[in-house]
Amino acid sequence: MICQNCHKNPATVTVVEIQPTSEKQPDPVFREEQLCEICAQAKNLPHAPAPHKALGNIWQLLQTSGQAVSEAENITCPDCGMTREEFRQTGRVGCPADYDLFADDVATLLERVHGAAEHAGRLPGVSPEALSRLESALELKKRLRVAIDDEAYENAARIRDELREMEQ
Repeated sequence: MICQNCHKNPATVTVVEIQPTSEKQPDPVFREEQLCEICAQAKNLPHAPAPHKALGNIWQLLQTSGQAVSEAENITCPDCGMTREEFRQTGRVGCPADYDLFADDVATLLERVHGAAEHAGRLPGVSPEALSRLESALELKKRLRVAIDDEAYENAARIRDELREMEQ
């Protein structure tokens, strides 16, 4: 394929531009342009590296990523001295700082043990009636936002009045 800019050199760079969505155009618009390396550099676009350089880059990335993973595995808590490996073996933290230090592992452990990393049960000290009112109020607030977004102001006023009655 020939460069779409200079119409002389073979195109070696593909530029894909994604234009943002708007109210008038809800779907993203993609614009693709085929350029030669010279025109891509003139537009301050990075050029595609030569294949032999790319293989060297891939090898370098693989080596450095392996080092990063092994360094992440060797994290030790400065407060209690617990390592990530010890936490994984015991499933217990040594101090409050471990929750932040091993946050990913804690989330994984909770998902494995409880099926989720977020609490979905009852709230202590909250009566079922109060919880029901709270859920109803949240639902009304969502409906109010939708009505305002849809410019259904009469419906929004009615929902607003329901919310006020509920709060009294």
